[in-house]
Amino acid sequence: MSKSIIVYPISGNPPTWGHADLMQRASSKFDQVHWVAAINPEKKQIFSVDERVEMMKTYVDYYKLKNVSVGGHSGAIVRYALDLKAGFLLRGLRNTTDFQMELELAAGNRGIDKSVETVCMFTKPHFATISSSLVRELAILGESIEQYVHPKIIPLIQKRLKK
Repeated sequence: MSKSIIVYPISGNPPTWGHADLMQRASSKFDQVHWVAAINPEKKQIFSVDERVEMMKTYVDYYKLKNVSVGGHSGAIVRYALDLKAGFLLRGLRNTTDFQMELELAAGNRGIDKSVETVCMFTKPHFATISSSLVRELAILGESIEQYVHPKIIPLIQKRLKK
């Protein structure tokens, strides 16, 4: 296992500046970041994996990152990490609710394979209240979402969420 490869799975629907900030920060700590549009069967996906991947690439291009790749995956993310020879999974923490969920997820992932460690990073305070569901709700109401997502993905979000 390479200790310099990390997988950052998100169910971001759509991906936000909060997701992108963690990806960008991880890119400065690890040789390779694999940012993954993961499929969470517990969540209804408004955007396809391909659409989410394209949105995520917008953030990678914005930050001009050469060590970040973007893709999609369904299934156990630990298996994906093992295929890439990644030693770490990245998870973001906004609050104590996230902590509890991520703790349980990390335990489940260790049950699959103990060689892949979960690393948690705290969001910056101004991103702590951003969620994909907030973005979707505001977009449905016709409100501005510019402070939450990259400007290039706003038209796609608005088009998809129009009533």
